[in-house]
Amino acid sequence: MPTILISGSASGLGRAFLDAYSHQESNTVIAIDREQIHLSAYQNRAATITSYIVDVTDEKSINDLANALKGTPIDLFVHSVGIRGLVPAVENARPDSVAAAETLDVMDLSTLMHTFQVNAAGTFLLIRSLLPNLRRANAAKVVVMSSRMGSLGYNTTGSAYAYRASKAALNAMVKSFSIDVSDVIFVLCHPGRVESRLVKYKEEGAISAEESVSGLLPLVQAWNKNDSGQFYDRFGQTIVW
Repeated sequence: MPTILISGSASGLGRAFLDAYSHQESNTVIAIDREQIHLSAYQNRAATITSYIVDVTDEKSINDLANALKGTPIDLFVHSVGIRGLVPAVENARPDSVAAAETLDVMDLSTLMHTFQVNAAGTFLLIRSLLPNLRRANAAKVVVMSSRMGSLGYNTTGSAYAYRASKAALNAMVKSFSIDVSDVIFVLCHPGRVESRLVKYKEEGAISAEESVSGLLPLVQAWNKNDSGQFYDRFGQTIVW
């Protein structure tokens, strides 16, 4: 019976992964988010589901989760926590323009630091705290939702300073995990431009979280030791660093 931990389970991609894995009777699912996850919606699902409130910007919150899960093997960890790195005052003034809230002129230290804290540092702390659980499983897998915007080679348009930098840092950290913790599989994935609460309106060309996850599920299942430390898009194609 595989145990699957899904972060960011209250909404967006995390919620879509929770929905997908909750239908399989053989699964034990651990859902975490900084918000309360209402499991009443899943009471008739086949999987066994538990939830915890975890804030990745709070090291004590992360350590509390590690203590609660002490001794529990985790076969698959899907990490989908992240923020878009938009300057709040600009986003509130122009909610219909993501680009306006992340330019060279408006970017500020507070936005840069908070975005790095959530997207990179928080991910590092959370994964590190769960390594004992992952190592208890056989060939455990960590799949991290990154972004093609974290690719230096893909950056041909500039801007998005907080988001690009934090995702590039995330990619570097996960790559190092794949080297330092070789008995666990680590894969970075760009899920596509997904409609979520990262921004205040639906971006042009955005797909639903459900559409993204439906395509990712067979890839997550198939990724193995040969894929550890790699960076893929939602179709399984390699993304340049």
